[in-house]
Amino acid sequence: MLEKIEALLAEVAQLTATSLDDVEKLRIKYISKKGLIPSLMNDFRSVPAELKKETGIKINELKTKALEKINALRDGFATSDADDSDFDITRTGYPLPLGTRHPLNIVKSEIVDIFSRLGFCLAEGPEVEDDWHVFSAMNFADDHPARDMQDTFFVESHPDIILRTHTSSVQSRVMERQQPPIRIICPGRVYRNEAISARAHCFFHQVEGLYVDEQVSFTDLKQVLLLFAQEMFGEGTKIRLRPSYFPFTEPSAEMDISCNICGGKGCGFCKHTGWVEILGCGMVHPRVLELNGIDSKKYKGYAFGMGIERITNLKYQVKDLRMFSENDVRFLREFEAAN
Repeated sequence: MLEKIEALLAEVAQLTATSLDDVEKLRIKYISKKGLIPSLMNDFRSVPAELKKETGIKINELKTKALEKINALRDGFATSDADDSDFDITRTGYPLPLGTRHPLNIVKSEIVDIFSRLGFCLAEGPEVEDDWHVFSAMNFADDHPARDMQDTFFVESHPDIILRTHTSSVQSRVMERQQPPIRIICPGRVYRNEAISARAHCFFHQVEGLYVDEQVSFTDLKQVLLLFAQEMFGEGTKIRLRPSYFPFTEPSAEMDISCNICGGKGCGFCKHTGWVEILGCGMVHPRVLELNGIDSKKYKGYAFGMGIERITNLKYQVKDLRMFSENDVRFLREFEAAN
């Protein structure tokens, strides 16, 4: 009898379970009315009188050990999912306030949506780029000021690796792997080595567009930009194109829109001219097409680029560019209605 009890003690000490169902099965096997331990009481009657005391103590010890083991196994499963040291039962039941989309994301999405409806596809590329895609493929001369360290962030250990200064590098990557027709819109973050102030930052966001096909004209470019301006700033918006220079377009132009604050009458925001510059554009330079593997005698194209911060300033009159990257919740909450 004592040997049987000792064997059961050793067996109980080694009990394990993988679920609450297993624990219940162990309870039934060992301590239920018809379990192994209660059945020992039937055998207790046949124990010699001189061994009854010792045997009774051992049976009670076995019963206690079995109860403790089974309860411990049950408690382990009951608390493993419920217990959480980080859970604060005193925390209010009110829902946490929802956040808002960043104003730059709101405007970027609106710009991409407008051009998507005009047939442009979204294209993206790496922010850490090589010199070829950022400068050489875009017809920048070897001595162009943009290649200087004063204007561009270079990776010190790899002089040909830079942080892209414009999203034109995405245009180059698309042109080198795809033949026309090409109609893409390229949003993304860019970097310039500039001092941070209310009017400038070392990183900002651009959206550039490219259309390459046969029989593409400057008139097509003007019409697309007019439709964009009226969709973004209102049906009464007017545009004007002023001659300019960019290495990757010829002819090139800068586009102004009629001031959306004074309606073109003149105010402090537009410096009393009635016009506000928003983007640069032009016909893709034939050399850019050739550098990227496209026949410039067969195909022509136009390109344009704008700063998302600039468009956001015009829509919401944000006067300090630094506010876009400071993550001030008070500033961001002002755009809840625009989500």
